[in-house]
Formats: sequence, C-alpha cells, structure tokens
Amino acid sequence: MTTQGTQSSDKASSPVHSDASPAKPETLAGDATHLPVTTSPGSSAGQEERGRRNKQLTLFPLTFLIFFEVAGGPYGAEPAVQAGGALFALLGFLVFPFIWAVPESLVTAELSTAMPGNGGYVLWVHTAFGPLAASLMGTWKYACAAAGAAAFPALFSDYLTRVFPAVSGSGGGRAATIVTFNVALTLLSYTGLGVVGWAAVALGVAALSPFVVMVAAAAPKVRPRRWGTTARVKDWKLLLNTLFWNLNGWDSVSTMAGEVDRPGKTLPAALVSAVCIGSVGYLLPLMAATGAVDAPPEAWGDGYFADAAGLIAGKWLKYWIEAGAALSSAGLYSASVSSAAYLLAGMAELGHIPSLFAARAPVFGTPWASITATGAIALGFSFVSFDSIVAVTNFLYGLGMILELAAFLWLRARRPGMPRPYRVPTGAGTAGAAAVCAVPAAFLVAVMAVAGWEVCAASAGFTVVGVVVYYAMALCRARGCVKFGRPEGGEWGLGRL
Repeated sequence: MTTQGTQSSDKASSPVHSDASPAKPETLAGDATHLPVTTSPGSSAGQEERGRRNKQLTLFPLTFLIFFEVAGGPYGAEPAVQAGGALFALLGFLVFPFIWAVPESLVTAELSTAMPGNGGYVLWVHTAFGPLAASLMGTWKYACAAAGAAAFPALFSDYLTRVFPAVSGSGGGRAATIVTFNVALTLLSYTGLGVVGWAAVALGVAALSPFVVMVAAAAPKVRPRRWGTTARVKDWKLLLNTLFWNLNGWDSVSTMAGEVDRPGKTLPAALVSAVCIGSVGYLLPLMAATGAVDAPPEAWGDGYFADAAGLIAGKWLKYWIEAGAALSSAGLYSASVSSAAYLLAGMAELGHIPSLFAARAPVFGTPWASITATGAIALGFSFVSFDSIVAVTNFLYGLGMILELAAFLWLRARRPGMPRPYRVPTGAGTAGAAAVCAVPAAFLVAVMAVAGWEVCAASAGFTVVGVVVYYAMALCRARGCVKFGRPEGGEWGLGRL
C-alpha cells in the first residue's frame, strides 16, 4: 500500500475535496494505516513496481468501471415497475441514490483515499477490528462479487436468445455461450485494468446510446398521468431487492484502489461522476418508457425495455437495446471479476490468504492466480438460478456493508488525526458521521429482514466458511505448510489498533 501524496495539492485541484485532515507526523509513526505494503517487503524494486501499477487507472476508465460495478445501464430495472408500478419505481430510483448511493460512495471515497491499497474494505475492517473481522468481510464480499459476476454470462445468453434462438433452453448452445463468454472476458482481465477500463468506456457508450435515442423518441409521446400508475398487488420485497441489486456496489472500486493513479483526486471524482451517470441512466429511460407506453405493471418483466422501445420507435430500436443489454452484461462481468480478483490479491498482500494470490504475471503485472480463481468460481455459479444469486448476494452485501459502516465510524472516533485526502463533510465529531450512516444502515436492515430462511441459511453457511478459512490459514501459517506474505510492520502489517 502506498501513502497519498501532498494533501494540499489534492485539496486545491479536486472539485469534490472537502476538509482534508492535516498530516501530523506524530500520528503517522503509530498509525498502521500508513504502513507500506509491497510485493517484496523492504525492496525498492517492489515499491517501484507498485508505483508503475498505480498508473493503470485514470479518471475516465475508472468512472466507467465503477458504473459497471453498480449499474451498467437501466437493464434489469424493469421488475421495479412490475413490483410497484411506475409511481413507486420512479420514486425508488429518484430517492434511493440520495439515501444509499451518495452516502456509500462518500464513505468509500474517504476510506479509499486514506488507505489506497488493494483489498479496500478488507483493509479498512482489518485496521479497525483486526484480522478475524477482516477475514469474514473478505469471505462475504468475495462470495458476493464472484457469485454476482456469475449472473452476467447467463444474462448475456438470455439476451442473445432473443436474436439467436439456438442458444435458448438448457441445451449445449446455451452452455457453450456461457463458457465462451466467461473464458473470453477472464482472458481480457489478464491484460490489466488499463485495458479493462477502456473496454468499459466503449461498452458503456454502447450500452447507453440506445436509451438516449429512446428517450428522445419517447418525449412527444409521454403522458405524465401514466407515471402515477401503481400495481394492483404490490411486491415490496421484489421492489427493495431490485433497487438494491441495481444500485449497490459503490464500494467495490476500493478493492482496486492500489491500481489508481493519484487516488486522492481520482477516486472521489470518479465516484461522483459514476453516481450521476448511473442515477440518470436509470431514471430518464424509466420516465420515457412508462410515460410513453400504456402498459400495465405486470407486463414489465425482465427485458421489457426492449419491447417498450419497439412500441416507441420500431423493431430496429428494440434490437439495438437487446444488443446493448448483451454488451452491458460483458461490462458488468469484467468489472465484477476485476473487483473480486483484486480483493483476493489485497487479502494476500495483507497475509490473510496464501501469497500465491498476490503473484503478478510477468508481462501484464496482473494477479493471475486471483483472476483465474475468480473466473472459475463465476463459471461454476453461472448455472445457478439468477433469482437465487440476487437474494443471497444482497444479504451478504448487507452484512459486509454494516461492518464497513462500523469501521468508518470506529476510525473517525479512534483515529481522527489519520490523514484523509478526502473527508466526508460531516462536521466535527462522530455525530455527523453517524448521521451519514444511519439511513443506509436502516435500509440494509430492511432488505435483510425480508430475506427468506433459505437465504439466511446460505449466508450463515458463508459466515461459517469465513471463520473456518481464518483459522485454517492461521494453522497453515503456524506450520509453514503454505507461503504467506509478510507486509512491513509485523506479521499482519495492519494489526488491531
């Protein structure tokens, strides 16, 4: 992990900078959050290598990687209309970014710039609560990211079925499509975040462009009274899960913070840009389609945006949106695999898991073992029910976010002098920070409360796995049967403060 450079330059040039904490030499000496973590501890060559890797992600590609970590376009938002009608879907996508996306992205910006190393939220929780809590966090979030990525090859196949029926059903055509999609995009991840990031830019433009056309074509046909339509039987559980699935993940970029160029400036600006693009990218197409098409809420199943576009402008736009949905699935998968892989690499750099997962490929400098493992796990989960994946990953994500918010508050209270190149503007003390976290925490509890017993049982199983992994790794470390990294500053590098 590298420390952020001169704070005054960040504050002067960043439009989103707010109230950076001054660096105090006396706090740096004992502050574990600023201990360097390198691929070869104590080696200047390792530090130089890390410095080169930090230049891979600049503002524009990072913005679109975050966009695909969270949204990827309005594809998948249709069940919100089905669950509550146009009124509640529009209200949800209007309000939810303010009560969830903005607080989550602000917390991510502060902690990522204070500790700009791979592993993200695992690093924060490790610093606040120690290695066991961090191991649990890593297990929850990795399972969430890898299983979540598995949904996108299946979605790609579903969208492709609309154009090529041969890949439909459970036959060999669908399986071949899923495997080819998985392998091709996993291989792309080996080339580095620079390539993946610019690919995300191209995929983002391709995924959003048909909706720009649809909004323009729908404008003369919009009847505002249609926005007040509600479903006869409202499915609040489906509505909450749809909003949560489509607008969570703003903290996922933190696992790649060690690869970001000038993170103190780039991360906050990219998060703000991605929140704006993602929120508008949901709201305007929903307003256009629900206002221009006189369809009952029950018609709004998965993929209905394409049908609505066909009614608004013709079949050509319907096919364009279906093609955009397939490209969006590719961007979502690439971003999810990258985030999960760099989470593993960060955990290995911290000594939580074997150092093999931090090993870098000689040509591209990417964590090849972590990428391979993540691609293989995602491929295995690709044949699981999509609805099951959404429910379990939402619950695991909720567990991780509660721990993440707790780490944010703990570090604000116990390490107020820790240098923060970006600081959430909450005022003095921890009361303001607690207020920022209150609404997201309440929403997390609401989403988790409506989960069925099967989801709770699966999440409990993953939690048990996290505890077992922690003690199994401790045993392996004690016996020396597996090689672990030793970050500078002690066995764990970032112990309990």
